[in-house]
Amino acid sequence: MAETAVLTVTELTLSIKKQLESRFPFVHVQGEITNFKEQASGHLYFTLKDAQSQISAVLFRGNTQGLNRMPKNGDQVIVQGELSVYPPRGNYQLIIRQLQYAGVGELLLKLHALKAKLEALGWFDKSRKKALPQAPKTIGVVTSPTGAVIQDIINILSRRHAKFHLILNPVKVQGEGAAQEIAQAIMHFNKHKLADVLIVGRGGGSLEDLWAFNEEIVAHAIFHSEIPIISAVGHETDFSIADFVADVRAPTPSAAAEIVMAAAEEHLQYLRQAGKRLHQTMLHLLGVHRHRLEALRKQPILTSPFAILGQAAQHIDDLSEEITLSMQRMVATKRLELQGMRRQLQALDPSVKVQHLQQKLAQLTSHLKSIDPKNLLTKGYSILFRENSNSVIFSNKEVEAGENVRVLVKDGEIKAKVL
Repeated sequence: MAETAVLTVTELTLSIKKQLESRFPFVHVQGEITNFKEQASGHLYFTLKDAQSQISAVLFRGNTQGLNRMPKNGDQVIVQGELSVYPPRGNYQLIIRQLQYAGVGELLLKLHALKAKLEALGWFDKSRKKALPQAPKTIGVVTSPTGAVIQDIINILSRRHAKFHLILNPVKVQGEGAAQEIAQAIMHFNKHKLADVLIVGRGGGSLEDLWAFNEEIVAHAIFHSEIPIISAVGHETDFSIADFVADVRAPTPSAAAEIVMAAAEEHLQYLRQAGKRLHQTMLHLLGVHRHRLEALRKQPILTSPFAILGQAAQHIDDLSEEITLSMQRMVATKRLELQGMRRQLQALDPSVKVQHLQQKLAQLTSHLKSIDPKNLLTKGYSILFRENSNSVIFSNKEVEAGENVRVLVKDGEIKAKVL
């Protein structure tokens, strides 16, 4: 018969500890608190029980920050944690990481159901996440106006970046109507294009306190936002539906401000480096071109401007002379044309024409006067008329002997008779 190995109490306890802790690394347990005790260290010790059984539990001080009130005997709670063995006493206990009060179980069921629904719709896919702007000019914040969150964000932004434009859309972050206000604020920012990036969040609290960020209406507003959104809900250990849907999840509101400025700082650093490289390149190019210019300056053709400009200057002189002669000839031609036109105008002048006609009329008058028969009478001539008429007698055949006639002389008439 084989001999049975003998274990020490410590060996057996450690073996049990190893088996239990590896078998139950994370559990959800519901029960009633009894034997509650708070140590001076801040750690909480109590027993969880139901109608048939009980188990020891401890909530260390580091995990009590999410409590909205101190537990007490009689509280119905749901705890999350791992199973552990405490060797000095030889008993097993629950190391509690998170504690929720009665009614939280239903919220957890709702949370997991909505998470599964939205995950199936693809709302958590990385491919649908929008990139944050590298240099946001305006930062929008959706949170409570009275909480520490907005002050933390402003402090971080002021320390990291001297110039920024922040727009706060104040909302309730817990209680009735909070989810509707948060969703409406996100939609308002998008409708009016008020910001380049949004920070949506609040400080820490219990599951009930953070529940507004687990509502589907908020998830819908975040998913359909055209403005990139950073979710900053609660503490680093808190997770909400808003965190999964948002483009970026920040562990705290302060970290959200750091993330916003990190993109801007990265862009500014790139611009600074680019500016330095550009400056160095410009200095190099200036040096190269300065050497080229110096070499060109020493070329013989450039030692005197006349080497380049002399021929052109002479050509300009020739052109100037040709232009001057051409202008003189043109002026002379135009002067002759002007004189001809002046004579034509003078010929067409009515006064000149009248004078010319008057001279011609005078000549005609003089000529007519010279051939007037009456003027001949002054030279010893006479004109013979019939006695009873003014008919001039041109031939002796026109009269008969004994006929009376009239003789016109210079100073009168003479009556005569033909013999």
